Amino acid sequence: MDIDLIKDLREKTGAGVMECRRALVDSKGDFSKAVQILKEKGLEIALKKASRQAKEGQVEAYVHLGGKIGVLVEINCETDFVARNELFKKLCRDIAMQIAATNPLYLKTEDVSKEVLEKEKQALKETLGIKSGANFDKTWETHLVQFNQASCLLEQPFIRDEKLAIKDYLNSVIAQFGENIQIRRFVRYQLGE
Repeated sequence: MDIDLIKDLREKTGAGVMECRRALVDSKGDFSKAVQILKEKGLEIALKKASRQAKEGQVEAYVHLGGKIGVLVEINCETDFVARNELFKKLCRDIAMQIAATNPLYLKTEDVSKEVLEKEKQALKETLGIKSGANFDKTWETHLVQFNQASCLLEQPFIRDEKLAIKDYLNSVIAQFGENIQIRRFVRYQLGE
């Protein structure tokens, strides 16, 4: 196995050396397939850890240059050991910067009320001049994905890597630590709002 390929995969995904090696062996040396294998493995780990309590962590404060935008975000983990780790602190800074840059209204799609979705659907119908039907259903599904990406933090493309959603970034950190990590809550302040 090519050491440089393992090193590149480790840098891209943050996974351990042995996990990168195994993913490359499983993918028969196909780099993009190995990345996908590691991403799926990270999601499996995240799902297993999701039920565990996360009572440690930190509150990250971020004030954007010029002092016109400020963010407070609480991110929890299971142990204070992880909370003091530089990778966890980087996650907290990155999430705070994401919130400052994109102004999400909700943490996850489940937080969006049925009333908000219904208003969004009615506004789309009025904009398009459509009553209902199969064509509208497809349009609504596409619009809903775009709405969730704009409004829900976990669905947003990560500002540092547009190919990666925030939930995928979070799951990759969970996989590295092997511990449950949750974005619990956030608030964004903007001068004049």
